[in-house]
Amino acid sequence: MLAAQGKTNISSSAIADIIGTNAWQIRKDFSYFGAFGKPGSGYDIDKLSKQISKILKINKGHKVALIGVGNLGSAVLAYKGFANYGFDLVVAFDSDPKRIGKKLGEVTIENISKINSLKKRNITVAILAVPESAAQQVTDTLVKTGIKGILNFSPCYLQVPKSVRIITIDIAIDLARLPYYIG
Repeated sequence: MLAAQGKTNISSSAIADIIGTNAWQIRKDFSYFGAFGKPGSGYDIDKLSKQISKILKINKGHKVALIGVGNLGSAVLAYKGFANYGFDLVVAFDSDPKRIGKKLGEVTIENISKINSLKKRNITVAILAVPESAAQQVTDTLVKTGIKGILNFSPCYLQVPKSVRIITIDIAIDLARLPYYIG
């Protein structure tokens, strides 16, 4: 974002202001991964961005599958910001015959019955946007196909082996946090 605004350097204080923490915490956290900045001049934004991408392992690029192309899934599929973080949403699956075969952006929606093809496609990350009633069953299938990371939009807790990482996003819970902060 800062590079797009034409900025080339940023101080730890400015980073702290943006993300809501202390400058000393920024410096301490970065120090765990090496020396990125220079006292008095801060951090070169381009170099820092590359280092953070390397640390977060998003510098290599990841192919992503979307499971469920209803209202939420369609919005996820239309979102253009994934590429900024090295993610390429390459395939989408759904069970609704009215959606199967339709193209949204660059992706043609495939029948959920073809989900086993993920392993052959070397896809290890999935976005889950299916109803709660189908979430665990679909998750079990994803694990069997070699998926290692799931971004879960289904409003439920999913059980997976320890080798699989799940991040659940519950919009209602996040919305419920706001009144605490706004008084």
